[in-house]
Amino acid sequence: MGVIQRRNGGPLFIAEGDLVTERALNAGCEPVAVLCSEKGARRLAEFAPDYERYSFFATEELRRNVTGLGVPLEVISLFKRPEPCNADELLQQFRFGVFADNVDNPVNVGSIARNMAAMGWDALFLDNNSADPLARRALRVSMGNAFHVPHARVADTAEFIRAAAADGVATIALTPASDAMPMRDVRLIGQRRLLVLGSERDGLSDDVLGACTLRVRIEMRDGIDSLNVAAASAVACYTLGK
Repeated sequence: MGVIQRRNGGPLFIAEGDLVTERALNAGCEPVAVLCSEKGARRLAEFAPDYERYSFFATEELRRNVTGLGVPLEVISLFKRPEPCNADELLQQFRFGVFADNVDNPVNVGSIARNMAAMGWDALFLDNNSADPLARRALRVSMGNAFHVPHARVADTAEFIRAAAADGVATIALTPASDAMPMRDVRLIGQRRLLVLGSERDGLSDDVLGACTLRVRIEMRDGIDSLNVAAASAVACYTLGK
């Protein structure tokens, strides 16, 4: 299973646990195979009546050896990856979107997707260096909520942001720069918006910052330079989603 986890995704993805498996099925994803314990099989029977068609009972040791996971859960599922979204089409449809630029940690991407789903944000865009929202760890951290947020890959971040701005979208770069506008002062009435998040170490490039219509910061106490990008996304999605 581990060989299919690539940055831009493969033909399949792994769902760890009964909850993520249930949400994958509810999202219309097609199961290929499920390894489960007897307890896991009982749980599967509650939401997947035909689970026996693609499920295999396995001991904990066998599940560990097959998957390479140190602590395999009671249910570990393999699904066909859904067709990817088209970035240009998604650009025309979304109301509140997030762009993850060089966010390469799947835990952060999964957390961002979970925050977006919780706050009602409806589109996630990623450059080619950012982690896969359907990676095993991303899905586990998002508790399957990544299925509620359509996502698309973008080849050129700055070019895409300029296109969004030309379409009337407020493009908001989140940055710790002291000359950026405090988030509490942002006023966007009825306007579509795209929140742009960068890597934790380097932040957003000058090119991307220059493409955005607003540069916004979360005010913090002296001596604290930034928040974890996932935590920052929660604050920003809550504050800017009103």
